[in-house]
Amino acid sequence: MFGCNQHGRPIEDFGIEKLTKGVSTEADVRQAMGEPEMVWNEPSGARTFEYPKGPEGHRTWMVELDVSGIMRDYRQTLTDENFARVQAGMTRDDVRRLLGKPGSTATFPLKNEEVWDWRYFSGPVTERFFHVHFDRDSGKVVRMSSSDPVKG
Repeated sequence: MFGCNQHGRPIEDFGIEKLTKGVSTEADVRQAMGEPEMVWNEPSGARTFEYPKGPEGHRTWMVELDVSGIMRDYRQTLTDENFARVQAGMTRDDVRRLLGKPGSTATFPLKNEEVWDWRYFSGPVTERFFHVHFDRDSGKVVRMSSSDPVKG
């Protein structure tokens, strides 16, 4: 049996459904979701926990905690809307902050590129990959692409 998110879609990562915005504490988040892959410290003193479910998973959760350690919100980052926010010139940190840890990375010396990939669902069931191409020297985004895992 699957839990559902606030949009009525099945949640494939059990744990998030056990949390309540404005009520759950940092300890509750860690108990339900485990240790975060990354903790982002915000200028305000709040923190964001990153929970990537790749490379085989299709979700990355960002869980926002306020300065007192209460969960304020959570969001799934691997969405068409977030991918559209990736722009040429962004740094690796900018992209990681927006999308979370990539499922895989590859280096292409002849193109002088490093490519990060995320597996995600476009629509309810269409599996796709989103790729961000970085210039290896500057560490900045030079282009983005996507592919179908079956068609390439």
